[in-house]
Amino acid sequence: MKKASRRASVKIVLLIGLAVGIAAVYFWGKNYFSSHFYPGTVVNGIDCGGMTAEAVKEEIQKELQRYTLVLRERGGAEETITGEQLAVRYADDGGVDALLSAQKDSLWFLAVGRSHSYQVAEAFTYEEAGISELLGRLKCFQQENITPPSDAFVEDTGTAFAVSPEVQGNLLDRDRTAAAVKEAVETGKTEIDLDALGLYEQPSVLSTDPKLQEEADFLNRMTAASITYDFGDRQMTVDREAIKNWIVKGEDGEYVLDRGQMLQWVTQMAYETDTFGLEHTFTTTSGAVITLAAGGDYGWVIDREATTEALLQMVQEGQTATVEPVYLYEGADRSVNDIGDTYVEICIVEQRMWCYQDGQLIVDTPVVTGCHSTGYDTPSGSVWAIDAKEEGAHFDTYNSDVDFWLPFNGDCGIHDASWRGEDASGYGGDIWQTNGSHGCVNTPRSAAQTIFNAMEIGYPVVVYYSVDQVVGPEPTQDVEMG
Repeated sequence: MKKASRRASVKIVLLIGLAVGIAAVYFWGKNYFSSHFYPGTVVNGIDCGGMTAEAVKEEIQKELQRYTLVLRERGGAEETITGEQLAVRYADDGGVDALLSAQKDSLWFLAVGRSHSYQVAEAFTYEEAGISELLGRLKCFQQENITPPSDAFVEDTGTAFAVSPEVQGNLLDRDRTAAAVKEAVETGKTEIDLDALGLYEQPSVLSTDPKLQEEADFLNRMTAASITYDFGDRQMTVDREAIKNWIVKGEDGEYVLDRGQMLQWVTQMAYETDTFGLEHTFTTTSGAVITLAAGGDYGWVIDREATTEALLQMVQEGQTATVEPVYLYEGADRSVNDIGDTYVEICIVEQRMWCYQDGQLIVDTPVVTGCHSTGYDTPSGSVWAIDAKEEGAHFDTYNSDVDFWLPFNGDCGIHDASWRGEDASGYGGDIWQTNGSHGCVNTPRSAAQTIFNAMEIGYPVVVYYSVDQVVGPEPTQDVEMG
């Protein structure tokens, strides 16, 4: 009996001890989980088991500071902005505390071994005003790394006009980029594609614009002409290199040829090739090279206005042609030596005249020129053009007739002079000093006839005083026919 009673007492003591232990554990747990989250509790992805609300807030703060926003840039580059750079701070809105308060500490033992996942709003603050400064530190905003966009345009490739494509560049709109970063941070995005968001400045004119190709085609048509001016031993050409400089765009956006610039080009061509009344270098029959002074009326003169108008028309039509300018005055030969190889040569001192046809000497004759003693000297020292051809001319002043008349300087000309005889014996020598003409070149009839038949209006007549003294004495009286 005593042993049974003793075992019963021990059992009671054990049960009481167990009950007391269980109660102690329970109340410990109840007290502990009134300020700590259950094991297995996850808040916003953070394992918060056994953590106080403050500890959870600290973890949330750390997580916010670990935030990284990746900026994907044009060309494959990437740069980042971190939560720490943004000075992100958790803004306690009581959400974590509310979760802990909602936890039933009296039933903590039922929660052990179970998972509990919660999502609370991560209210936070950051230095929004600092975004612009952060962007300014990024490589994509450094001036040396920026290529501004440029429009597509029509360019001259050297051989043709073509559309040069636009350049997209990589210039970001800073204000819009800052707004995109702000939106990403506030919505928790971890990356943004700057190109996909359209944050880069764009060219305003693209190569796909049909107007550009139309412009290129039009300019190619305008510069297609090739006009060659032929001057015998040299040429001057108008091609696209010249024409492209004459094209201007008007206020209405239309391209036109600048006639003024074309006239300047023609004027320069005239300056380089006109010979009328200018100084000439001449090789005499004796072989002496002399300089004939300016002042005669032989040579070439380009009609600048008419030539420009004709050129404008040919360029507009896109012609390829070899042409001559339009002339006001024409000589016999268009080479640099415009006297050519068909001309009359007269030397006052020698009282001699030569005539060359196609380089062949066909006349070598003595003559009588203007009377020196009376001041009727034949004008000399330059080149004149034959002004007319008259067969059977009558000189009213002297009531005399000639068979062949070739005036070259006003009333001064070449003609036969029957009053001096038919053969050469009545010509040459010193006759001109005291019994010369009134300025004309008196010539034996047969020589005058040969010259008359060989020369045409506009052909040159070279008159010089001597091979040593090019310019002879000025006439003291007006030269007259005879």
